[in-house]
Amino acid sequence: MNHHTERIAILGSGNIGLSLAKGLVKSGEYMATQITLTRRNINALTDFKTEGFQVTNDNSEAVKNATILVLAVLPQQLNKLLHEISPYIDKERHLMISVISGVSCQDIRKQLNQEVAVVRAMPNTAIAISASMTCIASDQATAAQIEQVKTIFNTVGITIQINEELMTSATALCACGIAFFLRAIRAASQGGTEIGFHAHEALEMAAQTAKGAADLLLKLHSHPEQEIDKVTSPKGCTIAGLNEMEHQGFSSALIKGIKTSAEKAGGLYTENQN
Repeated sequence: MNHHTERIAILGSGNIGLSLAKGLVKSGEYMATQITLTRRNINALTDFKTEGFQVTNDNSEAVKNATILVLAVLPQQLNKLLHEISPYIDKERHLMISVISGVSCQDIRKQLNQEVAVVRAMPNTAIAISASMTCIASDQATAAQIEQVKTIFNTVGITIQINEELMTSATALCACGIAFFLRAIRAASQGGTEIGFHAHEALEMAAQTAKGAADLLLKLHSHPEQEIDKVTSPKGCTIAGLNEMEHQGFSSALIKGIKTSAEKAGGLYTENQN
């Protein structure tokens, strides 16, 4: 399908929705005029209106004029939104993309009482700088629809398709994971200050070093241990530091943290429903 004939409605234009809208236009895949942004307080969208985006506080109107619907409201607002738009959903015409954590494709169809195509997408906060790791999942969407959603989210980073039952695990590794890596960089910068650098210098040095480490893996497709081997010489300072960190539980702390986050993420939707 020609992307340039589609119309996208982003229902609930918070940080994720607005970052996605910017990414789509910046990539050249879509024009601002093809994207409708909805929000209760449309005054917050004045700048976007100036840039050519359609702006409204009427979700039903946005749905009627679109072929791709991005559900980006808060979880507690979802049922109200679905109730509001359900009379205007056309399963032949609409593709729904949900970025709402903890809500399954089946939950959405059940609430709408329609067999519409639903794809879940879970970006992380790096979507703001088009560096998101977005996980895509669906239970019934076609391969073409999945590809379409990937194309949309590839404008704001990298996408990976996973099984829907792994979405809570993906939340821990990719969404919560941003905080874990930030804390590791912060700790490295504090170490840097202790060995003689000014705080702002240490932070920049630690952050750029972390970025370089990540890029080595992403661009060379190599394994962390391969890259570690290149830095660790016999009786050297790198292996001494690494081993000390492992004695202090560095790897196991990270593994246990991710596991705990995944368990918590798995229980969030259940808590909201009770």
